[in-house]
Amino acid sequence: MRKLAPGRLVLASHNAGKLREFSALLAPHGLELASAGALGLPEPAETGTTFIENARIKALAATHATGLPALADDSGVAVAALGGSPGVYTADWAMQPDGTRDYAAAMARIAAEDRSARRRCAFVAVLVLAWPDGHSEAFEGICAGHWVAPPRGGNGFGYDPMFVPDGAALTFGEMTPEEKARHSHRARAFAALAAGCLG
Repeated sequence: MRKLAPGRLVLASHNAGKLREFSALLAPHGLELASAGALGLPEPAETGTTFIENARIKALAATHATGLPALADDSGVAVAALGGSPGVYTADWAMQPDGTRDYAAAMARIAAEDRSARRRCAFVAVLVLAWPDGHSEAFEGICAGHWVAPPRGGNGFGYDPMFVPDGAALTFGEMTPEEKARHSHRARAFAALAAGCLG
């Protein structure tokens, strides 16, 4: 497992919500985070069929463009009764004809298509840390729970207002960032990354 030295790190994302979460997670580790969006990097085509493939595509594109180590996240919600969908296509389910994303519509689609009684689902996050020489390390975090309708809460982003993790009563959309971090798939993946590559 390769260690990451303190310094500047590129977050291979244009998602402001992910930038906030990762900035908080990385703050104690002596890493200065810059997002691909702030650096004006294009978004590479996510042609993979798994979370790890897409995360690696994004991380390698960012590290090659900047010459800096890069961290990428690919994540989504997997609904049991839908065979794991939307899964790697989670963001695509929210895509509108004008190119914007409507997560309220995507959450309504899940509620319409999953007619099961238990409403089981999980959030999955894969993090890939890549270096300019092409080396990369991957880490996965999974948070199981169930979905609710209508969605609740205005915190977080994406599908957060519909997801209640096991052992909690609030949705991610109702939790504070600190409460969400105690449960979240992204925090679990980051904890594995930190144990392997930081400090």
